[in-house]
Amino acid sequence: MSVPEFDSRELVIVREDPGMWGLPPTPVYSYPCSMKEAMKAAYRKEPYWQMFGVDQKMMTPAVIPDNAARAFVFEAQKFEPVTDGTVPDMFGIEWEFVPAVGGSMVRPGKPFAEDAGALLQKLVWPDPAAWDWEGSAKANNETYLKSENYNTITFLTGWFERLISMLDFEGALMALYDEDQKDAVNEFFVRLSDLYIDILGRCIEAYPEVDGFSIHDDWGSQKETFFSPELCAEMIVPHMRRVTDFLHGKGKSCDFHSCGQNLRQVPNMIAAGWDSWFPQTIVDTQKVYELYGDKILVGVDPKISRENKTDEELRAEAKSFVDRFMQPGKPCFFHYTMDCCTRSFRDALYEYSRRKAASAARQ
Repeated sequence: MSVPEFDSRELVIVREDPGMWGLPPTPVYSYPCSMKEAMKAAYRKEPYWQMFGVDQKMMTPAVIPDNAARAFVFEAQKFEPVTDGTVPDMFGIEWEFVPAVGGSMVRPGKPFAEDAGALLQKLVWPDPAAWDWEGSAKANNETYLKSENYNTITFLTGWFERLISMLDFEGALMALYDEDQKDAVNEFFVRLSDLYIDILGRCIEAYPEVDGFSIHDDWGSQKETFFSPELCAEMIVPHMRRVTDFLHGKGKSCDFHSCGQNLRQVPNMIAAGWDSWFPQTIVDTQKVYELYGDKILVGVDPKISRENKTDEELRAEAKSFVDRFMQPGKPCFFHYTMDCCTRSFRDALYEYSRRKAASAARQ
């Protein structure tokens, strides 16, 4: 689709979608195309307007056991998490809900295996073919998953996180560094990637309207990464790349969800084939954009406050954001700070970015 000229009637709000996790509702303008088409253009780095991170529709179907184990199910059928007791993931590892953080974790201190070699001997691999994909598809297609939305499946527990769930954090980190365990870790990651490709392939078959995947693997603390970029490139990146290559081959986008101070790891994210990353606010997201925004779509925190600002000043801030962070071939996602998103700010952000995109398409 070519980028149409901006029409002032687009500023008419047709509805408001409810926000998640305490975020304000998202106004839906009279867009010239569907959100699905607009998001696909953004992932091609040819955005039709400035996109928000919340413009994607997230799904975490209960058919994948990890989602129930992590108390993180979002789909058509209402889900009530188990908050008293434990729930097994796809490998039978028990996860416990922690009210203070609003999520689940494996209680540390009694790891499933002592090291990577023992892990390979003890592990019973799941059989995704036995899961009720047909029932999940029937419940979610054309209900939760609508054709006009850009639908993404969030896939919890990647490679290092999976190792942590089975060896505890210290054991998982040691396994990556220990020369005597590296072969076993690589064998585990090869089979794990095979399993993930199987599961994600079944998702693609079950849910035709799914456009992309967001895969979780936390790599850092608030201050620094858990492991060196060199070790990550050696032990994790090749296995991730197999999965992203598979998804790209199916025409799906690949978002990387990785918490922590991971600025030094961005080259590894790019090498692993990830299309986008939404860093936590402990990361200088604007610096990530400046350094790597031409190679990976970044969720940028605008760091704009509306305190003591007039509508005119907020409109100027919106235009400044677009000029700085929606450069040709180097777009971003507007993310995190929503305090500034008054009606005046949003209108200016949308109109100015729409006009800019239409002008760039004419050149």
